[in-house]
Amino acid sequence: MPSVSRFFVSLVASMAFAPMAAHSQQSQGPTSVTVVTVQPQTVTLTSTLPGRVAASAEAEVRPQVNGIITERMFEEGADVEVNAPLYQIDTATYEASVRQARAGVTQAEAQLRAAEREAKRLQELQARNVASEQALDEATATRDSASAGLELARAQLNSSEIELSRTTIRARLSGRIGLSQTSQGALVTASQAEPLAVIRRIDPVYVDVTQSAADLLRWRRGETERALAGADGTVRLKLADGSIYDETGQLKAAEPNVDPQTGVVTLRMQFSNPDMLLLPGMYVQVDLPVEVAENVFLVPQEGVIRDRRGRPLAWVVNGDGVIEAREITILQDRASDWVVDSGLEAGEKVIVAGFQKTAPGATVAPQERATASAPSE
Repeated sequence: MPSVSRFFVSLVASMAFAPMAAHSQQSQGPTSVTVVTVQPQTVTLTSTLPGRVAASAEAEVRPQVNGIITERMFEEGADVEVNAPLYQIDTATYEASVRQARAGVTQAEAQLRAAEREAKRLQELQARNVASEQALDEATATRDSASAGLELARAQLNSSEIELSRTTIRARLSGRIGLSQTSQGALVTASQAEPLAVIRRIDPVYVDVTQSAADLLRWRRGETERALAGADGTVRLKLADGSIYDETGQLKAAEPNVDPQTGVVTLRMQFSNPDMLLLPGMYVQVDLPVEVAENVFLVPQEGVIRDRRGRPLAWVVNGDGVIEAREITILQDRASDWVVDSGLEAGEKVIVAGFQKTAPGATVAPQERATASAPSE
């Protein structure tokens, strides 16, 4: 019984204290909330497309002759110019082939001179009816055969000199060379499957993104150009860490083929890469302009809440200082804002801070958020 008595005493005391607490809260005045006044704007809507960075040019370094690598003449990861020497292959065998071919040319020249003298002598004898016509024909044929033999010897010399020059493996592209896949003393073969190194040109770079075939059709028909009339056509790039790339890009080409599995088309865009931030194979996102939206509102993302059904709401302070809950329609995000096209009116005050202190229907004291403090909040 004493415990029951104490319960009723505490209940009566709490009931007596409640009106006093409410009266004390009312005496403090309306709750202060932070608001942002929204005005209609014209915004360029974008589509975020996933993409991969690719080198604008790529060359795999492979040997064209067989031999032992005697020297590597570049620094891995450095920039190289076209025709710069990269590897040296042992030249002994190829120098011997050149000397042999030169001897063959000398021999063929001597045979040609002898055949020419014999043909000329027989022509003089045949003119005096001393030599037969058959002998002259045979001498002429021998001279022509010697001339052809000289051309063949010269071609063999040229081939040997080319093979000798290929013992110095040179860069066929200006760009940045990667890691070496071979070392001094290794045996390499002509046109082997594995490259010795890879040279990539990464300024500028390509970014390959995928877009739905339906969007591509709209672009082909000119519907996208009409929707983007007067819009900002800049193509922005978002890096893997979420930061925005400083350089802007431009659309270069579209793959004339639709992937039958996904129904998308590959678009290729070109970006300058002076600081070498973009590397081949890197995952990025491209913000591609698709449409211009007029009379829309940019609402800070912290000013939008969700109800139990997940619908977006904004709390608006009306002219009497009373909170109204508005259901809004969001088109997309834009940096730290939502692009809203319905549910708000020009000049309305949207609450961005102080939700936990009040509720719809309550009277509040709105305070405009300073522009400089908006990002920190």
